[in-house]
Amino acid sequence: MTKHHVSTTINGEPAEFLCEPQQTLLDVLRDELNLTGSKEGCSSGDCGACSVIMDGRVVCACLALGVEAEGRSIDTIEGMAEGETLHPLQRLFLEEAALQCGYCTPGFLVAAKALLDRNPDPTETEVRYWLAGNLCRCTGYDKIVRAVMSAATEMRG
Repeated sequence: MTKHHVSTTINGEPAEFLCEPQQTLLDVLRDELNLTGSKEGCSSGDCGACSVIMDGRVVCACLALGVEAEGRSIDTIEGMAEGETLHPLQRLFLEEAALQCGYCTPGFLVAAKALLDRNPDPTETEVRYWLAGNLCRCTGYDKIVRAVMSAATEMRG
């Protein structure tokens, strides 16, 4: 099968890769680009573990094709921290104990970042609605929502 050449931007940096037409964006990120933060949980877009931001919108990378990344801007969990400095969401997930096993955490963080980029002052209901596409089997959701609300307050200054 012929591989396609894709030029894109990932976490603010130009990126190029070759992929087969049926290869998912998740597989490309993990297998071709070694960006393993996005996780494969369900392969059907139901769990949110593979969430990335594509052109400002949360996308399940298991449902997008790698070839769809052509010319797009993609942000993954690997792009949230700046060097050793955690993004406020990452730090507050730790401080609020909003994670246990951590498998779902990258998807929650990416989705929460997309929310706060659009709406820096969400209500609790808006946070819960926005994160409804992400599933966690360990923590329940209260600590996650608290961490996002705290991050929103801190980021607003």
